[in-house]
Amino acid sequence: MSSQKWGFWLLTAFVVGNMVGSGIFMLPNTLVQASSPLAVLLAWLLTGFGVLMIALVFGNLSVRRPDLTAGPQSYARAMFDNPRAGKIAGFSMVWGYWVANWAGNVAVITTFAGYLSAFFPIMQDKTVLFSLFSFQVEKGKLTTFLVCTALLWGFHTLLVRGLNGAGKLNFLSTATKVLGFVLFIGVCLFAFNAANMGDFYTPITDDQGVIHGLPSQVNMAMLATLWAFIGIESAVVLSGRARSQRDVRSATIAGLLISLVLYMGITFLTMGVLPLEQLRESDKPLVDALSQVIGSTGGTVMAVLAIVSLIGSTIGWLLIGSEPPFQAARAGMFPASFAKVNASGSPVRSLTVTNLMSQLFIFSTISGTIAEAYHFVITVATLAILLPYLASAVFQLKLVTVGETYERQPVARLFDGVVAVLAALFSLWVIKTGTADMKTLLFGLALYAVGLLLYPVMTPRQTAAAAPSPQADSERH
Repeated sequence: MSSQKWGFWLLTAFVVGNMVGSGIFMLPNTLVQASSPLAVLLAWLLTGFGVLMIALVFGNLSVRRPDLTAGPQSYARAMFDNPRAGKIAGFSMVWGYWVANWAGNVAVITTFAGYLSAFFPIMQDKTVLFSLFSFQVEKGKLTTFLVCTALLWGFHTLLVRGLNGAGKLNFLSTATKVLGFVLFIGVCLFAFNAANMGDFYTPITDDQGVIHGLPSQVNMAMLATLWAFIGIESAVVLSGRARSQRDVRSATIAGLLISLVLYMGITFLTMGVLPLEQLRESDKPLVDALSQVIGSTGGTVMAVLAIVSLIGSTIGWLLIGSEPPFQAARAGMFPASFAKVNASGSPVRSLTVTNLMSQLFIFSTISGTIAEAYHFVITVATLAILLPYLASAVFQLKLVTVGETYERQPVARLFDGVVAVLAALFSLWVIKTGTADMKTLLFGLALYAVGLLLYPVMTPRQTAAAAPSPQADSERH
């Protein structure tokens, strides 16, 4: 039985679940390190506005070009009139985003394991069991490796058994997470004290003695807030499974607004519950804030909420990681085997290859040397995650410029043109920020260069005139 089409609520759950993951638990601490409350507020508003422009681009394209159901990769392909150039552009988007997700999936899973260690202290045991090559294997690291591996393949099995069940579990996890954070906000409202936030604005001196005014503080705060919105593309990437492209648009915008309310509420309430100096020193700000209000059980409550939160994020990102190559294979831009689905309608080949590659990065939990390489890969993959935002904005700008789908709609054309320009400018700023040093930029470009070298090998010689349906490609397991 093939997967059913997903509606507004399930798609919204994927957007919120993928955006609101583990990062939210440290954000209040990160933001107050070098920013006053006014700068934090402006950073959230500016970043939220920029991401809203990207969300509007995604939503608009999903409705105006409902035939393009693979997200940014299909937009990049349609951007070029030359079929070969379009195919290469689409392949590049898939390749970069896919590789970035190998490492990104592991980041979610290792964070999941980190929260489990609160209940299983053996995962932090530093007893050396044996030596392997040039490094020593500790009991805690080996246990963490085994737990991460079990989590990866456990969720893999869930997705292979059927995407509908995984989608419902993701929805349940996300709904529980949202409810938990709303309760956190409600509880902290009773203990909120504006005096804990200090002056609403004050110049801040960093460790090097440099004084930062408001513009500098806002810029530094935005470096933290912009990463909170990675995942805004989730509904668009999954649009091939959507019941309606209008649901994709609505889910993208609703998911952004829900996430923004949660982010801002949690950030400012935590700042108002914990004294500023305590918050700056805290390595678990939400736990400390809740403990301030309800006592020592706060730590356990937040650990459970983090685990529930990460269940949804893990399901969402594992699926998001396998979806681009699956859709690309259906469009003739990836090896045909990636388009294979099982009797449940799950893209079993794409899931398996994606998670096998993620498994390689899980070895980073054993060795510090391998961990350094893993973190380097995540840094390099930054460019691969951000470029699809820019490609989508540029494609909308093209539609506006040539007037495609805008017959007798001058007002909509003007509005969408302004949105596309703002989204493109914001995407460029995010890329510049995310790849601030030349080394990261060059290695990020090298990642795409490797993809171009593999393009002749991984791409079928002939593109099918029409993408095959999952049922036609189905194979039974």
